[in-house]
Amino acid sequence: MTEQQQKTKSITLKGSAELVREYLLYGINNILYQRGIYPPETFEPLEHFGLCILMSVDPKIKEFFKNVLGQVQEWLVLKKIQKITLVISNVNTKEVLEKWDFNVEYEITPMNGNVKEEGTQKLPEVGTKDLKTIQKEIREVIRQITGTVSFLPLLDCLCTFDILIYAKPDCEIPSEWDETSPVFIANSQEVQLRTFSTSIHKMETIVSYKNT
Repeated sequence: MTEQQQKTKSITLKGSAELVREYLLYGINNILYQRGIYPPETFEPLEHFGLCILMSVDPKIKEFFKNVLGQVQEWLVLKKIQKITLVISNVNTKEVLEKWDFNVEYEITPMNGNVKEEGTQKLPEVGTKDLKTIQKEIREVIRQITGTVSFLPLLDCLCTFDILIYAKPDCEIPSEWDETSPVFIANSQEVQLRTFSTSIHKMETIVSYKNT
């Protein structure tokens, strides 16, 4: 295989950020459906990553994800994000009942081909993994999310969700966004799911829930 053919098969920096955004979009929609945050009739099945995933059809939710995860994708390219957190809370009491942390690591190695300078570190422009391998890893994580929610405590109250982004201080925050503090769950249990790697971004998924 020539060097050019290898580059064609491998993921690019922008392609890696896009894949992470897609994982978050489909993974979070899957959680919202599985956890009953919204009525099942407000979701429709879509096939992605080789899986049939239930996605919200609510225009406001779709627009919310478009804006938030679009910004996440931009910041992933710039290596500005440490973590994205899905927070599920009781609508009436505001108590946080469950949170899903999507931790980001940046796999910076001199062997990843051409690199782009980002501060004092180097960010690979081309990874070492092909798309099919990455999609297989993502598919396994989403399947595990589906399996994990089956033993989580029942959410027997009206719940809502929000997304927190843990970004570097030098990020230019959109004017319509609010700054907030980290959230914690008292007396919580934690389950770590599989990780996946694009060879540029590595994603670790952890769910924490109230231990009743």
